[in-house]
Formats: sequence, structure tokens, C-alpha cells
Amino acid sequence: MIENRRFYLRTDEIGDSAGAKLRACGVDTFSFSDCYILPGLTDVHVHLREPGFLYKETIATGSMAAAAGGFTKIFAMPNVNPVPDSVKNLKVQTEAIAKDGRVRVYPYGAITAGEKGEILSDMEEIAKDVIAFTDDGRGVMSDDLMRMAMIQAKAIGKLIVAHCEDESFPRESSEAEWKQLERDIQLVRETGCGYHMCHVSTKESVALIRQAKAEGLDVSCETAPHYLVLSRETVEDDGRFKMNPPIKEEADRQALIEAILDGTIDMIATDHAPHSADEKKGGMAKAAYGIVGLETAVPVMYTSFVKTGIITMDKLVELMYVRPNERFGLAAPTIEELLRSNHPDISIWDFNSAYEVNPDAFLTKGRSTPFEGMKVSGRCLATLWGGRLAYERKN
Repeated sequence: MIENRRFYLRTDEIGDSAGAKLRACGVDTFSFSDCYILPGLTDVHVHLREPGFLYKETIATGSMAAAAGGFTKIFAMPNVNPVPDSVKNLKVQTEAIAKDGRVRVYPYGAITAGEKGEILSDMEEIAKDVIAFTDDGRGVMSDDLMRMAMIQAKAIGKLIVAHCEDESFPRESSEAEWKQLERDIQLVRETGCGYHMCHVSTKESVALIRQAKAEGLDVSCETAPHYLVLSRETVEDDGRFKMNPPIKEEADRQALIEAILDGTIDMIATDHAPHSADEKKGGMAKAAYGIVGLETAVPVMYTSFVKTGIITMDKLVELMYVRPNERFGLAAPTIEELLRSNHPDISIWDFNSAYEVNPDAFLTKGRSTPFEGMKVSGRCLATLWGGRLAYERKN
């Protein structure tokens, strides 16, 4: 339990009334024995590629993959075409979401026009229609521009969500990440802006976030399953291991795990970033940056951390549901509240089911994952979004 609230149940714990309600939603609860009912999870870091790059992913395929992974809320990054930096450009994306979203999709607004890092986007004009502001994929290099962005974001009540990458350092270095984070934390001290750091991957970043929280600054952060499971010693010369930021040393991985346990890292996100097969060819030297993760996140986290006793199921749900929703101002109902609702967001899991990760079975267009062939436990059997069956496993 999290603060004496329950966020998951075993299927044999649900009452007759809740069971009847789920069956009315299309879920045959009689066929789910020894399974778990979790809330629909929330992923704050997803690349859907639409508009502009539909050969990589679409809102339909990406949100279907989310449902298959037990997610009912996903936040879409703005590195699409057109970039959502104005009312006109954002409308292209929101219309596609309304038409094709299979789960609830919240778009981010860009911090800078075109994500070029030169002038601010129309932040105030688009604020009511975006979840927060980010230039994910690129760090905002200008100190003055980031300061202006933070001042504007605070005024309109939105978070700055930062991809920390100082381009004066090699991308593979730890400094590329933590040096810009260090700069940003100082700007948070100056402006009082709410700040969230994307995909923490280094021990230095962990230390900076921990200190900022101890100071009482309004900061939070996420990491991803691949940074918690992999280290440079386990990376192969294959495009499926290439992502940004890159995987770091074993000492960094251990620091991330410690930060999960002590609450320094607030949440798990996938940084789901699909590319075409051709774009992921050529090994680490030539492949595009980015891997898929929506359909593997829970099985990998459960297998590597819950099943091994490093974290509890309560902690997993906290990292992938409670904290993401709370940080971004969304509701996080308990499982009892969800089951009483006529329009529940829930996912049903069989954590006894063991199998090897097979990208050919993914619903996302992307196939590149470092977890290919990994033996995991945990299959999503069904996902309800707003009381409707968004995903059901067929075999």
C-alpha cells in the first residue's frame, strides 16, 4: 500500500459487483485466475512520431502498443513535424490524437520554436492544451533562453521538462548530461519554476537531483528500464542498444537503483522512440538513437526488480502510476475507486506467465529493443480505457 491506499488487487479479491461491472465492459473476469488488476499506467515520455514521421510510428500504432503494455495515459513528445510550438501546429497533432488515440494521449508543447533553441514558442497561447513544455531530443543550450522559458512556465503554471544535453561535451560522456542539469537547477533556484528531468542516466545527475530536493526545490526526474537493467559492459554493437542518453557504467546503474529506492527518482518512463528497420541498421556507429519500450516496461521491471525482491509491487505501481500522475497534476484514484467507476482505467496482468521478448509480436511499428530475447515474467491480458476494452490478449 502507498500511504495506506491500495493501488492493485488480485483477481480473487474483487467483489461480485466489481466483477459484474468489468464483465459489462467486456472483460471476462472468470477467465483470469491468479492475476493482478492494476490501474491503467502512465508514461510521461513517449515519441509517437505523428505528425510528420508516420513510417516510424503513428498515434494509432503507438497508442495500441501503450494499451498492450498496460498504459492508459501517455505523454507525446514534440519532436514531430510540425513541431507543436503554436496553436496552428498543435492543432494538427491534437486532431490526429482525437481521431486515432487508443488511450489518453497528452501532447507536450515545445519550449522553443521548431525546437531550434533560438526563440521561445507560443507558450502562453498553447498552455491550456499541453501537459508541459519540453524540447526533448535536444537540450536548450542558451542560459538566457532557458531562464526566460522557466519564468514563462511558472507564470502559466506548467512544468519545464528537460532533456539535459550540453552539446559542448561528447554525447557519450556523463558531463553532457549532468553539466546542463547543474545549470538548470541553478535557474530553478532563481526562478522558482517547477522542473522535471528526463531519462536520468548518471550518478552525478542523481546526486544533483538529491541535493536539489533536500534544498526544497520543485524538481523531479524519471529514468527508464534500460538504464536500470543495462550497463556499458552489457551493451552490444547493435542498433537496438543505441539510445540518447547512452547507457552508462555499472556504477551509474547502481546509483540509479539506489535513487529508485530512496525516492530521489520519482518515476519510470519508457522514452519509447521507434525508428524504421533501416534506420536502426549499421551498429552503434550508424544506427539512429532510440528504442521502443511501451510493451516491455512492466515485464522488464517486474522481472528484474519485483520478482527479485529489490522493490515491491506497491513501489512499481507508485513509480509507473501514482507519482507520474501526481507530478503532472492528474488524478491517481485507488484501485477500489477505479473499480467503482463506470469508466475505469485498469490493466489485468498475469505475472506467472514467462516468455522471451519477441519484437515481431509488438504492436508498435518499432522493433528495436535491447531486451530482445530476454526471459521475462508478466503479460498484460487486458486494458480498459474509460471503461472500454482498449486491448485484449488473444492467445
